Amino acid sequence: MVPAQVLAGGFAVIILIGTFLLMLPLAAREGSLSFLNALFTATSAVCVTGLVVVDTATFFTSFGQTVILILIQIGGLGFMTMATGIFLFLGRRITLRDRLVMQESLNQFSLAGLVGLSKTILKLAFSIEGVGVLLLSWCFIPQFGFSEGLFKSVFHAVSAFANAGFDIMPNADSLNAYASDYLVSGTIMLLYILGGVGFVVLLDIHQKKRFRKFSLHTKLVLITTVFLLSGGMFFILLLEWSNPATLGGLQHYAARIMAAFFTAATPRTAGFNVVPTNMLTMSSIFFLIALMFIGASPASTGGGVKTATFGVLVWTVVSTMCGNEEVVLLGRRLPGVILKKSLAIVLLFALLIFIFTLLLTITETASFLEIFFETVSAFATVGLSLGITAELSSLGRILIIIAMFIGRIGPLTMVLVFVHRLQKTMVRYPEENILIG
Repeated sequence: MVPAQVLAGGFAVIILIGTFLLMLPLAAREGSLSFLNALFTATSAVCVTGLVVVDTATFFTSFGQTVILILIQIGGLGFMTMATGIFLFLGRRITLRDRLVMQESLNQFSLAGLVGLSKTILKLAFSIEGVGVLLLSWCFIPQFGFSEGLFKSVFHAVSAFANAGFDIMPNADSLNAYASDYLVSGTIMLLYILGGVGFVVLLDIHQKKRFRKFSLHTKLVLITTVFLLSGGMFFILLLEWSNPATLGGLQHYAARIMAAFFTAATPRTAGFNVVPTNMLTMSSIFFLIALMFIGASPASTGGGVKTATFGVLVWTVVSTMCGNEEVVLLGRRLPGVILKKSLAIVLLFALLIFIFTLLLTITETASFLEIFFETVSAFATVGLSLGITAELSSLGRILIIIAMFIGRIGPLTMVLVFVHRLQKTMVRYPEENILIG
């Protein structure tokens, strides 16, 4: 098996294990979960999506919620990163095959230093989640009591950093009740932004400290992230300021700005919301779809086509419009293979979204915008919904399950699972121009 097959197979095995655990009567407060609904929930957790067909807070017992929590942690960090930590703890040797799968999972160029990188990622992730637990406990323990408040703090800290979007708040309102609570909403937002920028970027920032010393990848991710967050907040404020069902319902201007920033950041595959998503204006919903499509950053806990891919394509367009034959970014020339890979990812992503949206319009009775939003949310592993997830047909749920799985693994990796025997051609053909545009 090639690394792509091991990676996809490993996620599939974890999903199946989680499915059978969630089907146990011990996992549900009443009755038990059907196989399809358990498979949907396990896939959503491992693929850190957050789409749910049953309410996580009221349907599942503490055991069921703990299973979901573990699945989120494994899915967020990657099963090979978690496996590496377990292997090192047990004293097992990390083989070359393990390193190849780790390279595929972490999207690295070289095999050198992968074990050390995995160890650092685990330490960094648990440290950030630990700080998140402490901050959330300050609010949740006085509100829910020590044991329940601590569990909610751990659950939401892990879910936020993993960009999963699962919550166990009462009344199934996500974090709407905390729109004006700057500690809770700010902590959750900080966690999923840190998880979304990528472990490589976080380590580069920690080691080099100064922007001018960062790698080109880190600089591009940070610039693109800041641009999307600030631009997104501006547009959400502009479109929702007077909407009484969303920002207009918040009394203080500071709360509106915080909610707008939260709403602009959460499509980066986080899935939480502090205002009802289905009450947003149509223009805001369409804008969120664009943000979901871009998603988080490479080697992060999020999905989407990734910020670096988006940044490369934007700069390619700018260079083409300026008449430059080469794409130069911040004083560095980008190799052609990066441009081709970026274009392939975007086109594959767009094609899959088109196909699955078309299929869901056949199987479901919801409106086109609701189906389109749900499909992009699944492929980008975001978890936001306009309220149709629980109403999906059995075939519709299967399609969303497949979409979440492909979105987490990555479209190019899924292609390599089936066509890994293709080889590069050594033939160089004559060149000829065609008319485009």
